[in-house]
Amino acid sequence: MAYHKSSEKRNRQEKARNESNKYYAKTMRNTLKTFRATTTKKEAEELIPKMNSMLDRLAKKSIIHGKKAANLKSSVQKHYNSLK
Repeated sequence: MAYHKSSEKRNRQEKARNESNKYYAKTMRNTLKTFRATTTKKEAEELIPKMNSMLDRLAKKSIIHGKKAANLKSSVQKHYNSLK
């Protein structure tokens, strides 16, 4: 239980940030899942710029680590290159 006004406010802020971060992380996972389910190169070609920008934004906001974003971008590109 928080005893100071500043710690009560911090708790409220952390709760709001946590909800926001959960939303963005879940959205990222769903988008990755749909991208990996693509079977044609044309579909994947449209999704790659969106995926890369989303991963960069999430890394910039520290929702995911920067190196995790780089690894995910690499795996997305590998999947795209494997499509015919």
